[in-house]
Amino acid sequence: MASHRKSRPSGTRAAGIRTPALATAALTSVALLSQTAEATPSTDGKPSLEEVEKKVDALYRQAESATEKYNAAKERTDRQRKQVDTLLDDVARRTDRLNTAREELGSFAAAQYRTGAAAPDTATFLLADSPQDYFDQTQLMSRLTSRQKGAVDDYVTQQSATMKKRQEAARSLEALTETQDDLNTAKTTVQAKLASARELLSRLTAAEKARLAALEKRQQEEAARKAAELARQQTAAAGQATSATSTPSSSSAAPGSGSAYATKAAKAIAFARAQIGKPYVWGATGPGSYDCSGLSQAAWKAAGVSLPRTTYDQVNAGTTVPLADAQPGDLVFFYDDVSHVGIYVGNGMMIHAPKPGAYVREESIYYGGESIIHSVVRPA
Repeated sequence: MASHRKSRPSGTRAAGIRTPALATAALTSVALLSQTAEATPSTDGKPSLEEVEKKVDALYRQAESATEKYNAAKERTDRQRKQVDTLLDDVARRTDRLNTAREELGSFAAAQYRTGAAAPDTATFLLADSPQDYFDQTQLMSRLTSRQKGAVDDYVTQQSATMKKRQEAARSLEALTETQDDLNTAKTTVQAKLASARELLSRLTAAEKARLAALEKRQQEEAARKAAELARQQTAAAGQATSATSTPSSSSAAPGSGSAYATKAAKAIAFARAQIGKPYVWGATGPGSYDCSGLSQAAWKAAGVSLPRTTYDQVNAGTTVPLADAQPGDLVFFYDDVSHVGIYVGNGMMIHAPKPGAYVREESIYYGGESIIHSVVRPA
């Protein structure tokens, strides 16, 4: 059902969007780990801690990508199901009208049988009690014939229209079945990736889990350092922009900037912040749990802005701005396949639903390294 599918964003970047250095960097954030002792291959045949971490991250990434495909398929399924329901209701109404037309034809046939199907003739005139009786019978047959023709025409029209609607409903049902197949495939993929990740993690000893936590902590510290650096750059840029406002040659403000956007963004951020601590659940849109695009959609809905369901569509639902110009409320997208999104809150930080097994949290936009940042979009 390729004609029903929305094309996915390619790896090409538009102006102002950062290009990743390596394709593999989009799958894992282990660049910082390559210099650690844990990366040393194991002598007992078991994968190193770095290898396990890399595989788990890749599986979570693949699960999240499959989640967005699931979200897209579910959206199509819901839309097509509504269309099918509407068509079936229409078919039912047209079938009722067809049955009514058929009954009317039946009544005319019965009338013809009772009165004699032949047209009035001389014999009828001779059998009539009076010329007036003959005249009345002739008028009756004339009216029956005219009305019968109209009934036949109406029946044929209703039959043709009903048949067309039934065919349209059948095609829509077929499309719905195909979309449901896509939905089930994406669901199976998500579940398989998560099961594989859990199985890998279950093999770790307590000591290995402790070392893995230490590695993740170092990653977070490096991400926080980069976030602080971005915050300093943005503060400096804001100061320069303020001093340049009186200069006639200064450039105009970026689209969506200003107090109106700041007000909406504040509402979106307040909503997102209130969701911190709620679990990531793939396909969830709240209120008890979210996936990444479900959270961004719900947050901006609280600000009065309607966003599409999936990251694939959200990335096109606004104005792309350079990372250095990101403002609170902007959406930060990640990876070549645009399968993750967070809500920028300033100072290099964002609120997002990270991955399966995690909770909505505030985190550096560099949580997986700078290279995985795809783009920044201002949605309003």
